[in-house]
Amino acid sequence: MYRTPIVAIVGRPNVGKSTLFNRLVGKRLALVDDRPGVTRDRREGDAELLGLNFRIVDTAGFETDDPETLPGRMRQQTQAAVAEADLALFMIDARAGVLPLDEEIARWLRSGDTPVVLLANKAEGRAGEGGVNESYALGFGDPVPFSAGHGEGLVELFESLRPYVEREDEEAEEEPEEGGPLKLAIVGRPNAGKSTLVNRILGEERMITGPEAGITRDSIAIDWEWHSPNGQTYPVRLIDTAGLRKKAKVQDKLEKLSVADALHAVDFAEVVVLLLDATLGLEAQDLRIADKVLQEGRALIIALNKWDVAEAPPSLFQGVRAALDEGLAQVKGVPLLTVSAATGRGIDQLLAVAHETRDAWSKRVSTGQLNRWFEKAIEANPPPAPGGKRIKLRYLTQAKTRPPGFILFGTRVDQLPESYRRYLVNGIRRDLGFGAVPVRLTLRAPKNPFD
Repeated sequence: MYRTPIVAIVGRPNVGKSTLFNRLVGKRLALVDDRPGVTRDRREGDAELLGLNFRIVDTAGFETDDPETLPGRMRQQTQAAVAEADLALFMIDARAGVLPLDEEIARWLRSGDTPVVLLANKAEGRAGEGGVNESYALGFGDPVPFSAGHGEGLVELFESLRPYVEREDEEAEEEPEEGGPLKLAIVGRPNAGKSTLVNRILGEERMITGPEAGITRDSIAIDWEWHSPNGQTYPVRLIDTAGLRKKAKVQDKLEKLSVADALHAVDFAEVVVLLLDATLGLEAQDLRIADKVLQEGRALIIALNKWDVAEAPPSLFQGVRAALDEGLAQVKGVPLLTVSAATGRGIDQLLAVAHETRDAWSKRVSTGQLNRWFEKAIEANPPPAPGGKRIKLRYLTQAKTRPPGFILFGTRVDQLPESYRRYLVNGIRRDLGFGAVPVRLTLRAPKNPFD
């Protein structure tokens, strides 16, 4: 069973432990002040650092007073926290240098079994350079130069923590982040048949329909259950939206509000179906809507409606497929389906593909599998060397899902060509089961805190 790794921050008073704690949990949970001794009890929180997730424990400043005194009892709490932790993050003040109490804490940490990473805080600028160099004498290898106040050195801290807190339970990493009903929004130009499709899916005249364009004004969410052909039942939250015309044509205040409401519905959807009118084909406005959906990080499906009355279906389908691949170059292979809101044709397939697409959008790949793929991708196509200087790509981690987000670590990554970034993103989609969902790739390079 997977257990969240625990990291305990230790050090003498006023070296910046609580500031680091607040930065890692993303909230000001721990009180921070220039006076030493503000923290007394252990404080715990859920930390996240560039995709690493762990439990962080802020401890009281370590002092050598008698165990019966308040500082002595605080020290016992710190010792208990370190004994329970998977890693101790030993923090010193680089500007003050290594003090006798730092040496005393180092001796205590070396006597235990908990691994230790040495963090030289307040290392921004040249004032901390001497303290960083002194800290090698504490016997914990290379210190991590850091600034908890300014957030400098996060990549280096990530690299130091990674061997101790990265998830090893690959099955746990494959589980989707959350369940619940499929949040499925139907968008498109006016009169594409969105409300008719929703009514057909529900099996009732739930939405007002008619030949007039623009009948729907508000985004309407309807909770419903899909009884699939395989006999299973899936909860779905269907969202019907107002038609989206070209921005220049939207003059009426009410229509502007309806468009804003439709775009807001996209933000809260998981999968968005862009419904096209097969009798009109694909227009530039459809590509603009699709691009907006992808920019928001939602999973996208294109559905050609009114297929029962379409002319020359095979050539129409191939033409729309080619236009989508050219117009949505950032995400090739977006699912393209044919449906008929009038007859119900293709609706079960649409809902099945929507669930499969959400699974891909929610997918988390284990770090081991991800980096085995990454090594092969680099070996097959090494990064270029602009100006004769090599770009070194070190490793890849998945930071988030829904949509999938990855962080690429390396040196000189700011000079990595966009074509190579696309090569990696397309490979992630193709080889790791993400299909045509939006994939984010962020580049990170270690930063010299003395610059």
